[in-house]
Amino acid sequence: MKFFLDTANVEQIKRAVKAGVVDGVTTNPTLIAKEGRSQHALIKEIAALVKGPVSVEGNGTTCDELVKEAEVYSKWAPNIVVKIPMTEEGMKAVRVLEKKGIRTNVTLVFSPSQALIAAKAGASFVSPFIGRLDDNSMDGMGLVRDMMQIYKNYGFNTQVIVASIRHPLHVVEAARAGAHIATIPADVLAKMWNHPLTDAGIKKFREDFAKVEGKYL
Repeated sequence: MKFFLDTANVEQIKRAVKAGVVDGVTTNPTLIAKEGRSQHALIKEIAALVKGPVSVEGNGTTCDELVKEAEVYSKWAPNIVVKIPMTEEGMKAVRVLEKKGIRTNVTLVFSPSQALIAAKAGASFVSPFIGRLDDNSMDGMGLVRDMMQIYKNYGFNTQVIVASIRHPLHVVEAARAGAHIATIPADVLAKMWNHPLTDAGIKKFREDFAKVEGKYL
């Protein structure tokens, strides 16, 4: 399973890259706006830090608008993936872009039927937003399981990026479902490192090491 970092914060990305746990990055206009920089400059810097896919999202609504945006974004770096909304116009754009060799990530997917259509359109990636479903008393992880079964049934090459992750258990459940990728906010990734028993064990070992250091070193 691959880990993407769901952020546009360069320092968070640098830290995750240094730790060796990030395989890609996903951004959106909200994340970009938080950084107070131009999307172009920010994405180029991120794409230079990360070897894997970096998802970029525009503002187009029609097929032509989405294709034009994607053609611009794809020139920023070789690892750019363009986010496309799950709409009829978006699926038209996916078909065009994938034929041009521009990888796409269909975003804001909330149902198995949407996921099936995105895969049939030829999307490289599809992002189910599980946290938003959970927030509305729906089964977000159930959607992931349905998608993985459907894609397996028909041999689709589209990869599932589990998005809108709220906590570490979402990542674990996504891995159990066989999802290809989880895109994880930096604060959730930080929680995945930690466990109180690990902290207690380290503390105990350090205390005992101090007692024997002079005897064995």
